Amino acid sequence: MSEINLTVDDLDLVELYGRNNENLNLLTRAFPNVTITSRGNSVKLSGDKKDTQKVKSKFELMVRLLKEHKELSFQTVQDLIKGDNPFNTKLSNGSGNPTIVHGRGGREIKAKTVNQKRLFDSSEKNDIVFAIGPAGTGKTYTAVALAVRALKNRLVKKIILTRPAVEAGESLGFLPGDLKDKVDPYLRPLYDALDDMLPAEKLNKFMAERTIEIAPLAFMRGRTLNDAFIILDEAQNCSHAQIKMFLTRLGPSAKCIITGDLSQIDLPYQVKSGLRIALNLLDHVEGIDTVNLTADDVVRHRLVKAIIRAYEKSDAKRRAAYEAKKAKEEEE
Repeated sequence: MSEINLTVDDLDLVELYGRNNENLNLLTRAFPNVTITSRGNSVKLSGDKKDTQKVKSKFELMVRLLKEHKELSFQTVQDLIKGDNPFNTKLSNGSGNPTIVHGRGGREIKAKTVNQKRLFDSSEKNDIVFAIGPAGTGKTYTAVALAVRALKNRLVKKIILTRPAVEAGESLGFLPGDLKDKVDPYLRPLYDALDDMLPAEKLNKFMAERTIEIAPLAFMRGRTLNDAFIILDEAQNCSHAQIKMFLTRLGPSAKCIITGDLSQIDLPYQVKSGLRIALNLLDHVEGIDTVNLTADDVVRHRLVKAIIRAYEKSDAKRRAAYEAKKAKEEEE
């Protein structure tokens, strides 16, 4: 038997231990031969010597993560327990990181981060994958690469890319031009990703033949999407009804990736994001998976990561203030 006492200083213990000690409970389930007792900022580990050392190492990584990143998500703790190194988020281009697809000029397009690789792996195993994360994490780009890969490998007959055309309800009437002119600006990120992966002539041919279709979400109503790889982008701006409508369009030979950023919901205040509802409802459905990307997956300008962390910190403070106010009102 072994006993280790740890002391935590200058950290939010709720963030470290998890709500209702969910992070500590994860450790307990992973190492049943170790008893974890927390009292204030002191944590005692007792049990098998080898396992207590492992738990100590995991716990110290949790502390380091929270100190350096100012956040410690439930999935991060899960990944850490599985053996992932949370401080090694970038991938090499070795044999363990296969090419997703060859882009224009034969350029190899690969996952650049651990979570992008996780999205690749999850899409291989599941028919529906939610890719959730902030801007710049490559979730849309990786999803489009996976769709092009499936088309080139003849796993599907077409690609369908869709997103809410206007953040607050697809109101296109005020924009000049015909329908294509009105819609194209909102679908531009999807065009840009495809442009990286297919020669212009082939892309134009696929678009003309509708082998690749890019359309606003409203155009999915009433259709059955079969033998297709479908991407729903910016799903945080879908209502509950829109997400339900979209998910019930999928045919028996369809694959789907739904991307979204829950920190950038542009819906009216009284409208709850359908993406958030769907994630809760479908959490344990077999064949559906969720991959969470973080600021560590940002592959844009180096300052984007810092910007995201600053906003996340501000959002966390607002949430805490809102919850404290709500709790006080309930007490009164």
